[in-house]
Amino acid sequence: MPNTLTVSKNGRRRRSSSLMYTEPPESLEQLSDQASLPNLNAEWVNAKGAWIIHLVLICSLKIFFDIIPGVSQETSWTLTNISYMFGSYIMFHWVRGVPFDFNAGAYDNLNMWEQIDDGDQYTPAKKFLLSVPVILFLISTHYTHYDFTYFMINFLATLAVVLPKLPWSHRLRFGLFSGPPEDR
Repeated sequence: MPNTLTVSKNGRRRRSSSLMYTEPPESLEQLSDQASLPNLNAEWVNAKGAWIIHLVLICSLKIFFDIIPGVSQETSWTLTNISYMFGSYIMFHWVRGVPFDFNAGAYDNLNMWEQIDDGDQYTPAKKFLLSVPVILFLISTHYTHYDFTYFMINFLATLAVVLPKLPWSHRLRFGLFSGPPEDR
């Protein structure tokens, strides 16, 4: 893939017009920093009750949307799906780095999904986190009675969360703020 940065006449680096950017591999210093301490930002997904919180969140969202007057079951399931997918995308794929200041910025270029299990694919935690959006999509599609409009909304929301979890999109950034940290 071509470099997304070019050098202008005055020697400053500028962004290209590309909306895709592949994060370069970590330097030896970053790898050393990552190996020195546990990553508390991503270790919690393997904790004993971490998986159950997703089910509690989904049930809480469903109850919340059910108690709003005038919201049908179809709309309630779609809003639950969209809310979970939006929160999941922000948490696992949008925010980069670690909110704690104990690792000297070793994970600043990685989002939480890339930090989980040291970036290994298809670990039990990642399989679970990949299956939850798919199962929620299937449930919401069933309870919206396969209506085409609801189906497309639920499908696009699920697609936006599932695609960044796939191995081919590891360290791949999309969008206006996809460049290296010095350009953001």
